[in-house]
Amino acid sequence: MNQPNILGLGKPQLTDAQWECLKTFGEPHDVAEGEYLFRAGDLDYDMILVETGEVQIVRDALAWFEESVLGTMGPRSFVGELGLLNGQGAFLSARATQAGRMLRVSRASLRVLMAEDDELCDLVLHALWARREMLRRGPAALTLKLVGTRGSRDFLSLRRFAERLDLVHTAMELAPGGLDVLGDHDITADDLPVAFIQGEPLRRATPGMVAERLGLSYQAHADEVVDLVVIGGGPAGLAAAIYGASEGLSTVLLDAVAPGGQAAATSRIENFLGFPFGVSGGDLIGQASLQALKFGVRVYAPCEARELHATGGTLDITLTDGRVIRARTAIVTSGAAYRTLELERWNDFEGAGIFYAATPLELRQVFESPVVVVGGANSAGQASLFLAANGCPVHLVVRGDDLGTRMSSYLVDRLLEERRVEVHTQSRVVGLDGGSTLERVRIDTVGDVAARGLFCFIGAEPATSWLGELDRDADGFLRTGTDVSVQSLERWQGLGREPLPFETSVPRIFAAGDVRRGSMKRVAAAVGEGSSAVASVHRALADLR
Repeated sequence: MNQPNILGLGKPQLTDAQWECLKTFGEPHDVAEGEYLFRAGDLDYDMILVETGEVQIVRDALAWFEESVLGTMGPRSFVGELGLLNGQGAFLSARATQAGRMLRVSRASLRVLMAEDDELCDLVLHALWARREMLRRGPAALTLKLVGTRGSRDFLSLRRFAERLDLVHTAMELAPGGLDVLGDHDITADDLPVAFIQGEPLRRATPGMVAERLGLSYQAHADEVVDLVVIGGGPAGLAAAIYGASEGLSTVLLDAVAPGGQAAATSRIENFLGFPFGVSGGDLIGQASLQALKFGVRVYAPCEARELHATGGTLDITLTDGRVIRARTAIVTSGAAYRTLELERWNDFEGAGIFYAATPLELRQVFESPVVVVGGANSAGQASLFLAANGCPVHLVVRGDDLGTRMSSYLVDRLLEERRVEVHTQSRVVGLDGGSTLERVRIDTVGDVAARGLFCFIGAEPATSWLGELDRDADGFLRTGTDVSVQSLERWQGLGREPLPFETSVPRIFAAGDVRRGSMKRVAAAVGEGSSAVASVHRALADLR
């Protein structure tokens, strides 16, 4: 990457007033030539304001590459990128090439700045985001290098984690027996997938291991009790976290995989307010995630909740690794888990030909190859059109006899006009075949068809099995508000009130989105529920005061 790239949109021109205001958030520091302001790998580092002097942004030398200078920042500029807001450790280094006076703005002070000055907040946020976008296309991407074999579910999981969290990285797919391209790293097939972090290999890497190394795992502060924990990072969870944080609540957002939920796996959303030409789930979630960081939401992923209990005046959220988050209120937006077909070899092909999303990441696995899509609702129709538009012959398998029963008419019309899509109604997938990856699918009304991928959109089960204390219906969906069963209301007598809207059978625990009984199961509805639940959170918090 050449210097103008990082000094373009990523280096805004500050007015005198803006620069003076920015300086009030920093601590002065005289820097000598050659001194490092922060180093790659530092888990806690500051934004640097350059008053005088000069700072180089450096990708440190890696085992197989020499040091690379990405740009130089001079007077009246600031050094840092989006990792300052999402808690990620530094993956680049900042080195003074000229002695000068600089100011350190801690992450805590940066969050105060973002909350207090809207104009300066937008200017800084845009610059940090622009730098992240530019860095992902240059040598900085080599600071996190993911290596695995094509079709590996573990490698796909790692890549999905990196893309959903918008990490600067690069990914290398190895052909069978292609370990020789890794040179002298002493990597075996059993070590895959490997994450090279600052050139050091992390063998048999998982998203959780990478998150821990990058500083993205939850770290509790001593005796900390947050106002709100949102459990699940889909549209409902993101909306709840954004509204909570923007209204002054200290807010933590947890997701077992990465923010986005099923919405992030949707190739095109055409009925969301304000997007007449449609929007990809990835783009929508990406902008929402950036908005969450803007308002100070602490986002942790992968971070899975295992238990949720009321303890005195607080709630204890226990994570799968045993760590505990203490909160005054919680909103459960854990969504639902994908349903599967009861077929032999299903588990063999999950991540190796069977997918529950149709995004550019999955498309790369099946590009211009025949595929099968199963399902009769909008998500299946959108996936079929997306895959067909990218060169894949598609067999759409629908159990019912009328495509329009559960699918919007505009999608039905487009599917019937798309020459690459063959619709099979009153049909079922009854068999799978292939070697290490999926090669063929058997449809009862057609027989065997070639298929590099099977995309399954047959619904989901609510992710509530870990919430045994909460009142649920027969299908596992959480009851809220006036829907809470009578026998669960006894615990409310001491509070002198009934459950608030979106409140579950346990006071100060709320639910929104797909996990809630009676929800509409649409992206726009989930956003509305998540934001509305925060209004009830404020009322519940008032009871504690």
